Amino acid sequence: MSKLTDLPKRILIGRALRSDKLGETLLPKRIALPVFASDPLSSVAYAPGEVLLVLSVAGVSAYHFSPWIALAVVVLMFTVVASYRQNVHAYPSGGGDYEVATTNLGPKAGLTVASALLVDYVLTVAVSIASGVENLGSAIPFVVEHKTACAIAAIVLLTLMNLRGVKESGKLFAIPTYLFVAGVFIMIIWGAFRGLVLGDTMHAPTSGYVIKAEHQGLGGFALVFLLLRAFSSGCAALTGVEAISNGVPAFRKPKSKNAATTLAMMGLLAVTMFCGIIALAMSTGVKMAENPAEDLINHGVPVGPGFVQNPVISQVAAAVFGEGTFFFVVLAGATALVLFLAANTAYNGFPLLGSILAQDRYLPRQLHTRGDRLAFSNGIVLLAGAAILLVWIYGADSTRLIQLYIVGVFVSFTLSQTGMVRHWNRHLATEKDPVKRRHMVRSRAINTFGAFFTGLVLVVVLATKFTHGAWVALLGMVIFYGTMTAIRRHYDRVAEEIAAEETPADETMRPSRVHSIVLVSKLHRPTLRALAYAKLIRSDRLEALSISVDPAETKALREDWERRGIDIPLKILDSPYREVTRPVIDYVKGLRRDSPRDVVSVYIPEYVVGHWYEHLLHNQSALRLKGRLLFTPGVMVTSVPYQLESSEAAKKRARKRAEWNAPGSVRRGPVERRPKEPVNRG
Repeated sequence: MSKLTDLPKRILIGRALRSDKLGETLLPKRIALPVFASDPLSSVAYAPGEVLLVLSVAGVSAYHFSPWIALAVVVLMFTVVASYRQNVHAYPSGGGDYEVATTNLGPKAGLTVASALLVDYVLTVAVSIASGVENLGSAIPFVVEHKTACAIAAIVLLTLMNLRGVKESGKLFAIPTYLFVAGVFIMIIWGAFRGLVLGDTMHAPTSGYVIKAEHQGLGGFALVFLLLRAFSSGCAALTGVEAISNGVPAFRKPKSKNAATTLAMMGLLAVTMFCGIIALAMSTGVKMAENPAEDLINHGVPVGPGFVQNPVISQVAAAVFGEGTFFFVVLAGATALVLFLAANTAYNGFPLLGSILAQDRYLPRQLHTRGDRLAFSNGIVLLAGAAILLVWIYGADSTRLIQLYIVGVFVSFTLSQTGMVRHWNRHLATEKDPVKRRHMVRSRAINTFGAFFTGLVLVVVLATKFTHGAWVALLGMVIFYGTMTAIRRHYDRVAEEIAAEETPADETMRPSRVHSIVLVSKLHRPTLRALAYAKLIRSDRLEALSISVDPAETKALREDWERRGIDIPLKILDSPYREVTRPVIDYVKGLRRDSPRDVVSVYIPEYVVGHWYEHLLHNQSALRLKGRLLFTPGVMVTSVPYQLESSEAAKKRARKRAEWNAPGSVRRGPVERRPKEPVNRG
């Protein structure tokens, strides 16, 4: 079976890496930026559009609020980036928000943050992939017709790329991410040059349209609520910022410094691109509507259901470069691709956080283990499965999925920054050095403002998005919290149950005798080997046990046993219903019931085969017996293997494969000339 699965595994994810090669998988800043920051960088492809979509409810007149909303998002971005730069220096182990909250606010706060981040990572994959599929579908109709299947296929492909290792996937992701960033900056610079220097008037494809407002003349609380909702939608630009804090261990040394520098680069790039696109959208007259078929009016007539509302970035590119031009096509392709790759932020954050939670016994221990390529393979597969389920349930509809978004990330933002304030308070209470105290006070001020601002945004997000789908994200957080609490309770209970005592065990706890049983079906070489091994152990009592399901075979076994003169008593149990497992289990339980202090040791002869299909033909009864006996206290099970010829042949083939070298793969020295030996012709 291993040979069947090993070849496809090697083809898909590459050769296994030794544990001492872990340092070779660590990331330099130029690779870490696209790996960990592709989500916030790519969000400029849809965050400006989300702002304009919400404002369109009040008509085009409300668009003049968009620069102020963009300014609020910029202030929030810089606040969060500055706050997280304190985090990566204070907690470089990779725990990020979870470690900060657990250390400073307690386990419950830490588990809340972990639940929020896990939900947000799953949503990051689902939203990014769904958005990428929709952008690609505007050019390729087949993708739109099979949107869910294409989204699932993209998740599977991204999963395989990440299973090959962080560094390899980072190199693959770097090119489209940097191409996208370069394309957006070229668009902003060329648009500014055309408008400010050349004096050109640029028009977006929808600049001549009119928006039919759903609510005319909004004022007072209704207007404030609309602006807050637009601001909360624009905050999608901040998702993924925390991934760098959680991924510090993946950076090259000095880890904290490199992570902090990458954070600053990410924040500066994201803010510049977000503001530039908003400014160009205003100057080129971009129009967006939540219901474009009815609310966008062209020459007094609604555009109708056949109209495709392109994203803001696409409309701005058409205005600046011209629709169908080289730069327009390159930017459109890079945008669609980077939206797929934005999910990679979660593929690096989720497995790392899952590994830390597994180490703390909140998740299964398998998530803490690195795979063949030194990536946390189990966490990657778990994330992919959850994202595929979400995409399937919501039909890969980014409009519905995005309503679930950003709740979790602002829960983690707020609790993390609150925890950092307590962190600095605790250190200030003992620190005497004036220079260090000034640094701590400055850091505390940054984190205090961050906690206040992100807490305020969290309230806004919950108030404006709860009925639009945010409740699903909260429900997911509750499910994760409850599941992790139950897992930790289980691990704690098991640890307490199996803990070794400090004092030597009491004599009364030792078994008084060992009753050994060798299971016998036929008298052949595997059985004789098991009998010989059991005799070698020198138990207090040894017997052979056979189950009679065929009278003729049982009679032949008894005669052969007596003919060979085997000095071990043979006990035969009748099984009128031709069962093998149940009579053995009942017999063993009877022995335990009669002598509770005795240990029963069961020896099972087993064949060792060399082909996967041979496993289906042998050892099935042994597997069932072992599975049942595991639940019987005071019973030890020992497998006595007997190697068949096929297993020996398989071993030889494996040795030959290990020793084989491809031609030219081994460098050899010069061949020494040997003197010819004289030929004996006598």
